Amino acid sequence: MQRAYYQAEIAAFLGEDPGKVLGILARSNEFSLEQSQREAWIWQIENLQENLGGFNGRVFFEFAIPRMGKRVDVVLVIESVVFVLEYKVGEKEYPPHAIDQVTDYALDLKNFHDTSHDCHIVPILVATRAPDLPDQTGPFVDQDKLFRPLKSNGGRLDRLLRGILDRLGDTAALSSQDWEQGRYRPTPTIIEAAMALYGGHSVADISRSDAGGEELHRTTRVISDLIARARDESFKAVCFVTGVPGAGKTLIGLNVATRHMDRSNGLYSVFLSGNGPLVNVLQEALARDKVAREKARGKRFKKKEAQSEVRMFVQNVHHYRDECLRDPKPPVDHVALFDEAQRAWNLEQTASFMQRKKGLPDFNQSEPEFLLSCMDRHPDWGVVVCLVGGGQEINTGEAGIGEWVRALNRAFPHWQVHISNRLQDEEFGAGAVLGELAGRPGVHFDPGLHLSVSMRSFRAENVSLWVKQLLDMDEAGARGTLARLIGNYPVFLTRDLGKAKRWLRKRARGTERFGMVVSSQAIRLKPLAIDVRFKPDPVHWFLADKQDIRSSYYLEDVATEFDIQGLELDWACVTWDADFRHSGGSWSHHSFRGEKWQRINKGERQRFLKNAYRVLLTRARQGMVIVVPEGEPSDPTRLPGFYDPTFEYLSRLEIPHLP
Repeated sequence: MQRAYYQAEIAAFLGEDPGKVLGILARSNEFSLEQSQREAWIWQIENLQENLGGFNGRVFFEFAIPRMGKRVDVVLVIESVVFVLEYKVGEKEYPPHAIDQVTDYALDLKNFHDTSHDCHIVPILVATRAPDLPDQTGPFVDQDKLFRPLKSNGGRLDRLLRGILDRLGDTAALSSQDWEQGRYRPTPTIIEAAMALYGGHSVADISRSDAGGEELHRTTRVISDLIARARDESFKAVCFVTGVPGAGKTLIGLNVATRHMDRSNGLYSVFLSGNGPLVNVLQEALARDKVAREKARGKRFKKKEAQSEVRMFVQNVHHYRDECLRDPKPPVDHVALFDEAQRAWNLEQTASFMQRKKGLPDFNQSEPEFLLSCMDRHPDWGVVVCLVGGGQEINTGEAGIGEWVRALNRAFPHWQVHISNRLQDEEFGAGAVLGELAGRPGVHFDPGLHLSVSMRSFRAENVSLWVKQLLDMDEAGARGTLARLIGNYPVFLTRDLGKAKRWLRKRARGTERFGMVVSSQAIRLKPLAIDVRFKPDPVHWFLADKQDIRSSYYLEDVATEFDIQGLELDWACVTWDADFRHSGGSWSHHSFRGEKWQRINKGERQRFLKNAYRVLLTRARQGMVIVVPEGEPSDPTRLPGFYDPTFEYLSRLEIPHLP
């Protein structure tokens, strides 16, 4: 991706003919040049040539932000400061959405552009017909040197720039060329990644270039090579990819699916998930983005058409299964990627569903076996990629990865099997059955199929390790890991939900998304106005803006582990109920039935509850606050004794209390 459409030293830009600059911008433009865009560029060029006299530095027009699939109108690197300018030509006000937009651009540079990490970055919204705001005082700059957004109508822009530079005083000047050459190492949300990949960006555009990013590229290559060989040599294969929470397994799946989609040559791939909220959110986000991209190209594209196209690419695995039940022919796809494959249904759950919902009383296949049989209908080749997470099973009937292995041995001896060498680790729950593959031909163990670095939290890669230690009651390990991550990834503990909400609102900038997450068993949070029985629409919760009361931003509706698994927030409030409580040096598992808490004794259900808290505690990309209520002595369902030991345990882990 071309970093900027036009760039030059400020001195050279001031002497440039505006028509020449406009011509360069027009030739670099990826879309049809609308008259409104042409006029906006002319205004920007003339405004900057009027206001940049006396400044030394470099100007960049249409600077790329690949993670967001956008370009900043103008970036100015002057002395020690990076100014990020978003122009709204003809705008009479300073609309909140535009303020968020320029803040998001500045945040992206601060977080993901190497040479911007330690710079002062100043976002400025220029609304050309808005009132002049000569005095913009107050808490200008945050601890990370990112200024709160400033506003200008462009008329006194030079004074605004000079005021910032004078305020910062004599600091070492940036080399604008070194700044521009800095590596861009983004960590997109899964929604951003899906939109970028589906829109034609490569994974290199939107992923980091450090160890975590290298793992993504390596694993993608391993899978792509296997698909190419299967197609060329006409064989079928299943591939098991493992990874820690947030390592990018879903990103791998989306990337492989987009790379192996060539309709002109009859190559189709599908990304499948049994996670309904994830599928619904991705389908809606991709459809909206498709319409917006076509509109930017000057084309009309109906949302229904976009939704139809997107549903061929991202599907609910149960809908895919039902279509294969209806039609005995081979599916159109030769490549199928199953996200969170360990959550596929076992034989008992599948047979029960088929009898109750489909009228098939004699169905005798587990979901893994049936899904493999669908791809096996192809007479030539097919590849199934199973993306496997550890400690993510949260629902009754989820078979674990062992059922895939048993299905392969029962019914598909002719398939090749390519396995991450970490699949035998305890958290993936397959060690007991992997021995059944001994002596089977075509079995390959490959370390390139494991992702070891969490990339969800770009601020700290050890969050998943810390959560594991916390849940396993490894107090010394948890304290040590927290000490290493807390400087970059704030974690706080409180008993005051109101204080936690205020903290979230204060920490988030731009459109950084925040929300409350709780266990689906957290029935007795209702006195805190948290009712888990109310099910918000995940599309609104994850995609709606700050003005929409259905969005996560309002901190009214909560997401449970079922709503948020596979998705993420920037900042999270994890509110802890008495379902999973610390007691006598171990965890005590409970569900609320009738008028009281009842102990959970079944090992499988205990594991599901522990995994629910694992999901909740690994959703935040930038930081979180944990709320353990104080309880109520007069309420036998919320006694302080149900909550105090958990709060004391978390305090012993040296999680700082929210001031």
